[in-house]
Amino acid sequence: MENDFENATISLYGTVPDSIVDGPGLRYAVFVQGCSHGCPGCHNPESQPAEGGIETTLAALLADIRANGLVHDVTLSGGEPFEQPKACAALAAELKRNGYGVWSYSGYLYEDLAKRADKARAERDRRIGALGGKALHENPEEAMVSEALADIADDLAVGDLLDSIDVLVDGPFVESRKSLELKWCGSSNQRLIDVPATRRTGSIVEWQPTSFSLEKPSNW
Repeated sequence: MENDFENATISLYGTVPDSIVDGPGLRYAVFVQGCSHGCPGCHNPESQPAEGGIETTLAALLADIRANGLVHDVTLSGGEPFEQPKACAALAAELKRNGYGVWSYSGYLYEDLAKRADKARAERDRRIGALGGKALHENPEEAMVSEALADIADDLAVGDLLDSIDVLVDGPFVESRKSLELKWCGSSNQRLIDVPATRRTGSIVEWQPTSFSLEKPSNW
């Protein structure tokens, strides 16, 4: 798996190593190349074509993120991260293993992404069961299993990406609902979803920022 990560690539529109607008605090923002939504008024229209991105390895991108000692959080944006699900899922999982917080933007609704992932996982289990019931990593015919799952690999990766992100800002940008007063959303239809809590409860749980007070404690 380590070699898979070292050799895997991702197509980028660009990166911002010190973003203060793509989530709370100072963050490393990764803008992927390619988005099929085509939202009117998109703030990154050049990121929409699937072609023309900067191809880099996940290992090189992770090394650049880790070299920035000021950031402890990463945001995946674009472009559409869920249209490069395998690369983004692998990157997000590695970031979590290294202690980073991970946000992702998506023009897709959370419900549609979750349904897509759950359907693929059920189909994966059915197919693996038909091959003898062994887990993928235990199967001596791993290549055969991988081939059997090739047509649902992207949908499986959608689930893996959801498993590795803390907050999903979901929904397309709607120009008629644009508001400059919103934090970290472009239009009022978009939601900040606490993904772990949502997956745990089975209902949408919106993310709430940690509250703090600038007042002195009473015992000072």
